[in-house]
Amino acid sequence: MALGILATKVGMTQIFTDEGVRVPVTVLFWGDNHLVQKRTQEKDGYTALQIGYTDKREKSTDKATAGHFAKAGVAPQRHLHEFRCTAEQLEGYDVGAPLPLEIMNEVQSVDVTATSKGKGFAGVMKRHNFAGFRATHGTHEYFRHGGSIGCRAKPGKVHKGKKMPGQMGNERVTTQNISIVEIDPDQRTILVRGAVPGGKGAVVQLVPSLRKARKGKGVSEAAQERSKNPMKASKAGGR
Repeated sequence: MALGILATKVGMTQIFTDEGVRVPVTVLFWGDNHLVQKRTQEKDGYTALQIGYTDKREKSTDKATAGHFAKAGVAPQRHLHEFRCTAEQLEGYDVGAPLPLEIMNEVQSVDVTATSKGKGFAGVMKRHNFAGFRATHGTHEYFRHGGSIGCRAKPGKVHKGKKMPGQMGNERVTTQNISIVEIDPDQRTILVRGAVPGGKGAVVQLVPSLRKARKGKGVSEAAQERSKNPMKASKAGGR
């Protein structure tokens, strides 16, 4: 059980290492993570910390929820999330105080969870990467269809989980073992290598990964030379 945090996705950019290698990173803004409540084994049957994120107008908060925050001594929060932790970790934090940024100092990689971008109703080629039908003589108005979905007389039904057209995106997605490149306490930003779920402004959940941090993919010497200067890299077609 590892204590995590909530952050806001700012967007993607790139940084250059001392060797001149370009690294794509996602910028996450660390807002105040207020400790709203402690869950104990004696009272709740498990141990966890309830974290509030992003201030909310009291006018837009119902009385029961406002009382919950008032008991903790924090302003109403828009997002609430619980992180499971050990009983020893509970003793190190006070209700009403924000979590310190230092809890991520020794973390090398994280698992990032957020709601992916919603793409509406999509067909099987876009949603499930189907190949489609052959665009040859004899095929009419059936180029992007999914094909037959039925079974024989037994079981006489369409199995659950059949890949078909439907809602694409707008679901909880976890990207595991993303390396932390840099933490800037002054700007309150965290740079992680690669892309994370969600659009700009999305609230993401960061939990220290149980896996060993991944190393960046090997880059050839020629690619490193191109990456030392962004202008030269773009003209040379380097990535």
